[in-house]
Amino acid sequence: MIRLVHLLRRAPGLSQAEFSAALRDRHGPVVASVQTDLDIVRYVQTHADPARQGLDRAAAEARGGMQPSFDAVAEYWWQSEASLEQALDSPAGKAAAERLVVAERGLLDLAASPMWFAIEYPQVSSGLVRTVAKLRSGMMRIHFALQPLSSLTEDEARLYWLGTHGPLVRSHAAARGTTAYNQVHRRECALLSAFTGPRGTDAEPYLGHAEAWFERPSGLEPPAEMRAAMTAAIEDEAKFIDWDRSTILVGKELVFIDREWAL
Repeated sequence: MIRLVHLLRRAPGLSQAEFSAALRDRHGPVVASVQTDLDIVRYVQTHADPARQGLDRAAAEARGGMQPSFDAVAEYWWQSEASLEQALDSPAGKAAAERLVVAERGLLDLAASPMWFAIEYPQVSSGLVRTVAKLRSGMMRIHFALQPLSSLTEDEARLYWLGTHGPLVRSHAAARGTTAYNQVHRRECALLSAFTGPRGTDAEPYLGHAEAWFERPSGLEPPAEMRAAMTAAIEDEAKFIDWDRSTILVGKELVFIDREWAL
């Protein structure tokens, strides 16, 4: 299964509330309407959680500063590159792909909204189905898009992220109250130009992103074991992540397409 990750900057002149409403009420249904033509098996939007209690800002400050959060994240899943390529080669798929671009114009700053293909490496899961940070729940999703230190090659950073940092985070999952945690690594794919080209996207893609789901904190001081786990994770991130070029969004998820049965 492959995933297209699209970090979204809203178009100039739109407030955050206007953008979120349009993304949810107009763009989401358009994507859902072309799911068969493009053979999309899953599509999810992540919007900033209005009750996030400054957690994204606190996470950035704990790391000495990070890039500003994006306004939202949109993610598409396909069964395989071959299934997506076949869909894009069909007349219906070509028309559907163009319809998505038209729906994004005036809503997104397309040039400043990076996109890339990725594959996911599940690390922690508390159930047999995907965790979702639904609007009317205490669950929140952390989306941490990261870039490697300049002293490392991308391959070196990926290897450390997967082989060293992943096991460390897994070892502290219970202490941090982690419900689920995935690493989602960027994957080079020739099909990307079919998406970035029509949008004029020139924003640099990220190495990938880490995603984790937690119950929203009550506002009380976290217990000592949770603080220790967070400190250990941040200290290890400093060995391979360039925080100045990375960004965090704390959000809620809206699931518009879920055809996991098709996989």
